[in-house]
Amino acid sequence: MWRGETIDRRGFLKAAGITFTAALSPRALMALERADAVYAAGFRAPDGSFGIATISERGEIVDRVALPARAHGMAYSAATNRAVAFARRPGTFAMVFDADGQAEPLVITSPEGRHFYGHGHFSPNGALLYASENDFDGNRGMIGIYDARDKFRRIGEFDAHGIGTHDMTVSDDGTLLVIANGGIETHPDFGRTKLNLDHMEPSLVLLDARTGTLVQRHGLPPALRQLSTRHLDIGADGRIWFACQWEGARNALPPLAGWLSQGEDISFVSLPEETTIRLGNYVGAIAVNRHEGIVGMTSPVGGAAVILDAKTGAVLKEEVVRDAAGVAPAARGIAVSSYDGRFNETRSRVAWDQHIVRLAI
Repeated sequence: MWRGETIDRRGFLKAAGITFTAALSPRALMALERADAVYAAGFRAPDGSFGIATISERGEIVDRVALPARAHGMAYSAATNRAVAFARRPGTFAMVFDADGQAEPLVITSPEGRHFYGHGHFSPNGALLYASENDFDGNRGMIGIYDARDKFRRIGEFDAHGIGTHDMTVSDDGTLLVIANGGIETHPDFGRTKLNLDHMEPSLVLLDARTGTLVQRHGLPPALRQLSTRHLDIGADGRIWFACQWEGARNALPPLAGWLSQGEDISFVSLPEETTIRLGNYVGAIAVNRHEGIVGMTSPVGGAAVILDAKTGAVLKEEVVRDAAGVAPAARGIAVSSYDGRFNETRSRVAWDQHIVRLAI
């Protein structure tokens, strides 16, 4: 998710350089010149192929990079202008590409006995890439560490202290890794089947980014053992926001989002009952707009986008968005994508995947 200063049109053109802009079609260049912000997202084209697109805030596609299979989440380094698209679970590839198109894309693979969980994050200086991985025979989540200065060579790993390790992020100062362990056991021999819904173990974990030492671990209470902690973002005040997906009874109304800070316990947001119902007990993505002090959440299950006050958790806005998928901070408010091709107010022929990321410098 977004960190630091977001890139505007002029900033992106400067970072991209003459080579990138010269290669664009007139239509794509016009879209970029009119853009207030620039994003990247995975997509499926009408012919069934997959890729990553650079997109204007209006939803106009600026550039594309082909992918070997479906992606899920993305990481972006403001320091190096590199982005990574991670394969959807249980995929084993991640594609690294320069947002300015100056170098050929690089494909990295997870080690034997592991697969990616679809998420990762760069260290603040862009030197390291952390990736959530599944040690599927050991039934434990891991954080793989890749050296971005050496063709993303895998140089180590940390225990995530949980299972079903999904999203993860890094504190602004680079000292902490924040991990959402969804608590769901899976194994590639069974595809995407969830193997332990009757005894899930969701948790939120903080690790020392230098040593992997456990700093905090928060398991959920027994009544919420089927509440999968899935996605994360961090506010300007260091508050860690998390979003959840309920795997229990359909008529239940569990909390779907909350926050924590280092040294503190979990706090859940008390959403109105109608909002929880609107979200379908499922939040697929979450993002903080630091400048405006708001939090955006989307639900493809409920077909909804919701904006919260980042200080109080109060609901500020709800919108019906069919097949709502990704969410990211916009120049004003929150940008939302959908599986049926919507990006903000524009529809395209591609189907956007679950997550979008706003590019930054």
